[in-house]
Amino acid sequence: MNKFIITGIQGCGKGTQSKMLQQDFDLVHISVGDIIRWNIENHTKLAARIFRLVNAGILIPDEVVEHVVRDRLGEHDWNYGFVLDGFPRNLPQTEFLMESYDVDRVIHITISDEMVLQRTLARRLCYQCSLDYNLIHHRPAVMDICDICGSELVSRTDDNEDSVRERICEYHKKTEPVLEFFRTQNLVVEIPGTDTPENIQSHIRNALMLT
Repeated sequence: MNKFIITGIQGCGKGTQSKMLQQDFDLVHISVGDIIRWNIENHTKLAARIFRLVNAGILIPDEVVEHVVRDRLGEHDWNYGFVLDGFPRNLPQTEFLMESYDVDRVIHITISDEMVLQRTLARRLCYQCSLDYNLIHHRPAVMDICDICGSELVSRTDDNEDSVRERICEYHKKTEPVLEFFRTQNLVVEIPGTDTPENIQSHIRNALMLT
């Protein structure tokens, strides 16, 4: 069983690389962002709580994110392991995770802040089938139309320059100490994220000794 964390600044390609590992190694891809979006789209009680916090100008607290992760991991459908994407993002979340689960490796995908900005502003999402596109590397066949369901593609509401730059600062402030912690445990593999998705995946598999 393989238990991996995949981390890196937004736009580095964590989701793409997680899905590639998932497909070939029967790993469960657990994305905190995807779970929260699912709750919002399905108007759950958790979504209502998140909306109340956001409308009050409050960041989603650790306890809410930990609840999401605990419930998802508690389903125990990851017979061959999991790739945890988007968690932990700070030291308290790291402590929560390490108290309950052993982690085999932490995959850190690295790109520059300016590339983050470029990639993020090029993101598009189909809210009908939740497929992600990027106007740089993964364009739809018809501009602004989903290849799968034909619905309109939109930018996420928080994908604007000011919001992205704020999230970049937040990442460096809170998430980099998490990486330092994992480095002290000799768990981190550093993977440059500027190559093609296929080559990045090859580097990841070589680093993890997966065949």
